[in-house]
Amino acid sequence: MATTYNNFTDNTPDISLNVGNTFGIDADFEVPAFAEANEYVPEIDSTYCFDKNTTLAILAGFSDNRRVMIQGLHGSGKSTHIEQVAARLNWPCIRINLDSHISRLDLLGKDAITLEKDKQVTKFQEGILPWAIQNPTALVFDEYDAGRPDVMFVIQRVLEVDGRLTLLDQNRVLTPNPFFRLFATANTVGLGDSTGLYHGTQQINQGQMDRWQIVSCLNYLSVDLETKVVLSKVKDLDNKKGTETVKNMIELANLTREGFKNGDISNLMSPRTVISWAENFQIFSDLVSSFELSFLNKCDETEKPIIAEYFQRCFDQETSDSISNLIDQD
Repeated sequence: MATTYNNFTDNTPDISLNVGNTFGIDADFEVPAFAEANEYVPEIDSTYCFDKNTTLAILAGFSDNRRVMIQGLHGSGKSTHIEQVAARLNWPCIRINLDSHISRLDLLGKDAITLEKDKQVTKFQEGILPWAIQNPTALVFDEYDAGRPDVMFVIQRVLEVDGRLTLLDQNRVLTPNPFFRLFATANTVGLGDSTGLYHGTQQINQGQMDRWQIVSCLNYLSVDLETKVVLSKVKDLDNKKGTETVKNMIELANLTREGFKNGDISNLMSPRTVISWAENFQIFSDLVSSFELSFLNKCDETEKPIIAEYFQRCFDQETSDSISNLIDQD
């Protein structure tokens, strides 16, 4: 059953917020925002850490109606950056995962049988795109590079800032709400996946890519900022010893990222994985077993000795038999 969304077409931004004060980044200008939130505004994560360049790109999308794509490796916080900016602006935000099951009809709408006065009647039910374009809302397409070709051409219609949406079945042409915004996140930049990490992604029509006015790359953070992110999620480790442990976890993660880049291993630790490891460490109180459960068990058997060696380089402690045995196999 399709979801029914409420309209709020008359809402307009009615306040301004200082960027530096609101997002904790080095910037001093105002952005439009809504004084009150509605049911479509994401919840604020008060511990969220914003990347300056990515945040400024997203803010340009909201304030100047730019079409913004955020590209980067998995777990780097692409979608959550958009959501958390929207949350602080009280800007309604809807995320759509553009997987292979999303069809043209899901986006545009289709005829559906409904009951009216105890009689079955066929009525057109709007999809998410016609609803979003008529409301002051931010529509976010996740996994943009995994969309089906027929779906991508539907989206192409609204990528122009003043692009109107034609509903052929309804003989209607929809004009975008002045405060409709469009964002996307992708693991690649539309050129296909050369790494083997992202099965199902594909090349994107370059005429369509050209319509994205801002493409911001969000890859992994500096050690200090990533440490801050992990500690904000796992507060029990926010002490001297815990901070040292988290920095060593991130050092190991960076070794996996470098090893992946050099072709030594086929998997890498994202910030999301590091957070999972820190959380599991809290649960099991064992650094090695929590590492195995969070990352090592996901890796290819032939690559585990290399990863075990990374572990030993980062942690100056006695390793478990399982880690030692893996290193001996190398």
